[in-house]
Formats: sequence, structure tokens, C-alpha cells
Amino acid sequence: MTSTRLCALADIPDGESTGLSIPDGDSWISLLLVRRGSEVFIYRNRCPHEGDRMEHGRGKFLDQEGKNILCASHGAVFRIEDGVCTEGPCEGERLIAFPAQIEGGSVFIEV
Repeated sequence: MTSTRLCALADIPDGESTGLSIPDGDSWISLLLVRRGSEVFIYRNRCPHEGDRMEHGRGKFLDQEGKNILCASHGAVFRIEDGVCTEGPCEGERLIAFPAQIEGGSVFIEV
């Protein structure tokens, strides 16, 4: 596995989300990141229901209250902490998670 720097922790306001892409050979992996204090949760930006990208605006992945990840395509709701779908067409399924590491004020991903 290789560690890749994604961004500075300060680039993601606490309680908010952002989207980034990283290279994967000849293609790219689209990611969604959610910050909760000093933790960052990283998931593939792909809903398990039909494989759609999930944002509902640039870097916007959370519901209005900022408590859950919300898929813009079909309204699936996912817990931030583990990516499990709690409501919607893919209930019980989960997002693909990537381990995040915070070092020296930067967010790294292991891929």
C-alpha cells in the first residue's frame, strides 16, 4: 500500500465534506471526505445502489443537518462513521471506505 497526501486538514472545515480524485493507474478514483473534529472519514464517491456519484453540489455530500452522507441520486442516507446505508434503496449496504491518517496537519490515504 502507498500513502498519498490528499489535502491539509484545515482545507475541510469541521463538520463539512469535500470531494477529491486520486490517480489509479490509467484512471481516477473519486473520493468523498467528511471531517469530524480531528477525524476524517474517506469513502469512494459511488453509491452502492446504482454506482452513481453522490454529491449534490461541488464537495457537498451531507444532509442539511450535516449528520449523514446523502446520495443526491436516490436519497440514500449513510452514517458518516462507518458508511452503512440506514435509509433508501440500498439499506444495509455500505460505502467503500479508505483508511485516513492525519499527520502534521495533512490528510493521507492508504491505497
